[in-house]
Amino acid sequence: MRRATGAMLGLAIGDALGKRTEFLTLDEIGLLSPDWRRLPLPKKAQVTDDTQMTLALARALRAALAEGPLTPERLEPPLREQFVDWWRSPDNNRAPGMTCLRSCSRLSTGGPWQAAGDLGSKGCGANMRVAPLGLVRELTDRQVSGASQLQSGLTHGHPTALAASELTAFTVRWLAQGADPAELPARLRAHAREQRTRYDGFWLGDLSARDHFGSPEEFIARGWDECLLALDRLDAALAAADPEADPCERTGAGWVAEEAFASALLCFLLFPDDPVAAVRRAAVSSGDSDSLACLAGAFAGAHRGADVWPADWTDRIEYREDLLSFGAHWD
Repeated sequence: MRRATGAMLGLAIGDALGKRTEFLTLDEIGLLSPDWRRLPLPKKAQVTDDTQMTLALARALRAALAEGPLTPERLEPPLREQFVDWWRSPDNNRAPGMTCLRSCSRLSTGGPWQAAGDLGSKGCGANMRVAPLGLVRELTDRQVSGASQLQSGLTHGHPTALAASELTAFTVRWLAQGADPAELPARLRAHAREQRTRYDGFWLGDLSARDHFGSPEEFIARGWDECLLALDRLDAALAAADPEADPCERTGAGWVAEEAFASALLCFLLFPDDPVAAVRRAAVSSGDSDSLACLAGAFAGAHRGADVWPADWTDRIEYREDLLSFGAHWD
């Protein structure tokens, strides 16, 4: 099924669909496409910083794994390099988030990565880019957990950003392993409860101490508690599912990490067997449309594989060769 390729293509397709609608109202989007189910992919299918930073993480992950089993010492240097390269790139002109820009500027000066990220920010820039960590089959669960949180912390150090990044990566991982989509909410809730007070100092170092909130366990529990509330809203939305309604009205606009995760997952779970509808539903929303559709596309592609995406879309998506290369490598 080439699930990794499906996820990489899907996240970029969703990103490109949402790029056009991100800062529009639903009425304005309706002028582009009166029927949300027919929202077209732009002829010039450009992506945003979501896909660019996903590819930066993918390159760093490939470099780290070439040195041996994944550890923070192997991942952090190439990840810092890739994020700083993205920050300096002339192609970084797709309305990137200010937290990512400020944090990458600090990363460029050296020093501990824990000092670079914004401890007060839980923006969706933390988890919009994390999908590759769910696609590398040889990683252990602890490696996926720790690396997901570490890559978040380089820019977004808030505990909710860390937890939401981990949930996003595991959703991609479980779907790529063949999980039943209907079982995801309960499985994610169980995972969040199990992880609630587990602060992994091996991967995060002294990040929690910089927050001055309390113990490491209290620090990380704050993030998991907010993610559990987001899962509550997801459950309520699924119990009264309305595919025609704006998903952001039920699970949040998606500008912050836990809302982006919940709203993207809602769009996917409304249409688990129709990936195109899932990304269109996410793109035609009142919130952070590109990030929502990017995540929904990653979930849908990991579930259904590469061949579900229209060929005329995959043929013209920006960064196509990079996406296909990583997908083929992980498949």
